[in-house]
Amino acid sequence: MTCSTRAAAGERADESGPGIVAALQAAGFEVDPEVFLLPDDEERIAATIASLADAGTGLVVTTGGTGLTPGDVTPAATRRVIDREIPGLAELMRAAGIASTPMAALSRGVVGARGQSLVVNLPGSPRGAVESLTALLPVLRHAIDQLAGGDH
Repeated sequence: MTCSTRAAAGERADESGPGIVAALQAAGFEVDPEVFLLPDDEERIAATIASLADAGTGLVVTTGGTGLTPGDVTPAATRRVIDREIPGLAELMRAAGIASTPMAALSRGVVGARGQSLVVNLPGSPRGAVESLTALLPVLRHAIDQLAGGDH
């Protein structure tokens, strides 16, 4: 799910979404072919995350809207609909990003659970999104399995 008012309006291309899809597929994940382009609208983002999670999607990934501008509402929308945060995964993403650029410290992206779904906020930049996702890949399946009731 790409959260960008300009991309949703067709004013700019979604450059992060395709890279995320490719990285997930390369890691062996089955990816829903429908990629959502949403404006920076807290209500719509929250409702879409909740709908996808409640429909049984094991992994809900957002990109964009994690920075410091007033329009960056993805973390707030996510916090409204998750049951609990998983701060270690968000810290892992930021640590990986900071290794490339100190600007990664400005990301407010969160990771959390809604029921049995893992919800991940990736940065909006194509490079940052893929770097953050790549940092999570070694633990992603295990986290999803645990949320689904799997063993440690």
